[in-house]
Formats: sequence, C-alpha cells, structure tokens
Amino acid sequence: VQLQASGGGLVQAGGSLRLSCAASGRTFSSNTQGWFRQAPGKEREFVAAISGSGFSTWYADSVKGRFTISRDNAKNTLLLQMNILSPEDTAVYHCAASSLYRGGGYYDRPVGYDYWGQGTLVTVSS
Repeated sequence: VQLQASGGGLVQAGGSLRLSCAASGRTFSSNTQGWFRQAPGKEREFVAAISGSGFSTWYADSVKGRFTISRDNAKNTLLLQMNILSPEDTAVYHCAASSLYRGGGYYDRPVGYDYWGQGTLVTVSS
C-alpha cells in the first residue's frame, strides 16, 4: 500500500498550487483521508480532511477559505487546491488515509491515520 503525494514546488506569495495524492495497492474510496503539513522545526499539523464519499470536509482555521480538499474516487486520488498562499504555508505536505470514519474522531491529529505518504515540499516566497 502506497500513498504518493506530488504537485509541490516553489511559488510566490499570493499564488496557487494543486497537490495530488495517488494511492496504490488498495482503494481508499470509503476511507477518510487528510492532508497534514510539517514545517522545519515544527510538529506535523492538520490541514484538511475529507470523508470517503467526499460529502464532508474539515479544515484547519489557518487554511479555511483558501484551501479546498477533494477526491476522485474513480482514480483513487486525493487533491488539495491551495490558493492565496503565504510564506507561512511553507512546509512538507503529507497525505494520509484512515481506516475509521473521521479518523475515529481524530481526523485532525496524526494518530487518526493509518497510512501515510512521503510528502511533497511546498515553498512560498515573499
């Protein structure tokens, strides 16, 4: 089972990026999935999560209104559209999948997820 995140890169403040997370080895279409990020010297923090159906989404306050999480279950792919990026968004972004709905209540914590991708680096310059 593998989750592979891609789409990171260098962007100027105010710009946009779209991250993708492709799953292989099994399907996650019924699983809650999420995005976390980790900046240098900081703990991994929650960004956004989405239910298996895609009908429910949850966001960290810091990205609400700027980021949009979505999924394409036909392609077994998780997406994160990031707009109005700021230098504070600079981090390695990781995708994850949980075996429980809403991560068993811990959708906003790493402990709620069982599968993790390696991450993709997003750098926002000022």
